[in-house]
Amino acid sequence: MVKIGDIELSDFPLLLAPMEDVSDPPFRALCKEQGADVVYTEFISSEGLIRDAAKSVMKLDIYEKERPVGIQIFGANMESMLQTIDIVERSNPDIIDINFGCPVKKVVSKGAGAGILKDICLMEQLTAEMVKRTNLPITVKTRLGWDHDSIKIVEVAERLQDVGCKAISIHGRTRAQMYKGDADWKPIAAVKNNPRMHIPVFGNGDVTTPERAMEMRDSYGLDGCMIGRASIGNPWFFKQVKHFFETGEHLDPISMAERVDAARRHLQMSIDWKGEKLGVFETRRHYTNYFKGIPNFKEHRMKMVTSDDSKDVFAAFDEVLELFGDYQFS
Repeated sequence: MVKIGDIELSDFPLLLAPMEDVSDPPFRALCKEQGADVVYTEFISSEGLIRDAAKSVMKLDIYEKERPVGIQIFGANMESMLQTIDIVERSNPDIIDINFGCPVKKVVSKGAGAGILKDICLMEQLTAEMVKRTNLPITVKTRLGWDHDSIKIVEVAERLQDVGCKAISIHGRTRAQMYKGDADWKPIAAVKNNPRMHIPVFGNGDVTTPERAMEMRDSYGLDGCMIGRASIGNPWFFKQVKHFFETGEHLDPISMAERVDAARRHLQMSIDWKGEKLGVFETRRHYTNYFKGIPNFKEHRMKMVTSDDSKDVFAAFDEVLELFGDYQFS
């Protein structure tokens, strides 16, 4: 059994990664239904929360059906991050996660996200003070290092553990790599194999198939994996991985009826939470994957991703089910 603080999880938990404009409550709900053991919010700016910015505050919405759920925050200013802890606690999450890994320039330029990998002492100090500020478990998501020449993740993980971090998720790329090239899981395994480490070590990056998840478990010995891009438009990925673990076989392909139902529910939940305009717009990125691989589908996909009225999108779903209902996915 894997534990984050007092939270008991399965032997090899699957975590939904925090993804900007993706891992919102509707998508988290779908992934939870399909087997995600822990889900995380989109990453939230500490400065945005302190300024009471509407978009940042909205991201604090969590629901009982999601638990255990973590709220992820980012920032580099000590006082701001500590104030953020007090704000986040009011939403009553199960976990507070610190983002020390986002490679995006606008975050890094402020010394936050992966930018803090240039200042390991500040990384340690921020974690230590945030641990002292709350009784909730503090976890960290980070990368291997700033670049290939500054990979010190074994030392970094040990230092974060020693100041009270309860789990660490490590993306197998440096900030310099962004999302290019292949994720390197060997340094993550080195963290896990450090005899001083006793907190869970989760791997992240390029878990795109059930076989890759099994490799992370069996060949690299990690405690679990955090799944990001493979779940976009495919909340069933968690179920597919668990089925493969249990049987050694792939789950039967998800039927068209299931895909349409998920897309319909996803859109409706998004509208209920964000309103018509944003709900329609921010769900579009998922449709390509929901209906990936169907021949002669461009016309229908275009209706889904260009319509501003939800009635038109729902009508497009009905049309797809009628025309392609018998399509067999491979």
